[in-house]
Amino acid sequence: MNKNLKQFGEMMKALRINSQMGIREVCKLTGYDPSNWSKIERGLISPPADRKVLANWGKILKVKKDDLNQFIDEAQIAQGIIPDDMIDKREMLELMPAFFRTVRNRKPSKEEIDRLIKLIKSA
Repeated sequence: MNKNLKQFGEMMKALRINSQMGIREVCKLTGYDPSNWSKIERGLISPPADRKVLANWGKILKVKKDDLNQFIDEAQIAQGIIPDDMIDKREMLELMPAFFRTVRNRKPSKEEIDRLIKLIKSA
């Protein structure tokens, strides 16, 4: 089982429970199939890719406006997708290999570190 799918599903379930809604109730509001919603909560299938659908889900699940982008990012990560706003930034994409190496405990070059620091400071 994909760890990111499971993590996103657990977050979805917690949000639904905190909103004091059952699966059928939330599915009536979202127009989504209860069986598939349950599968997402259990980490068995990916959430939808459509940002508008995810934003609507966030609203129904009472995700704070400040946290909505993170909610959508988590859904995209669960799908194995790099968030859209990261793909749109060419510099960010160029530094992704250095980031991945760092995460995998392989040291990036000094030039890559300097570029990453510069990019973070300018954000």
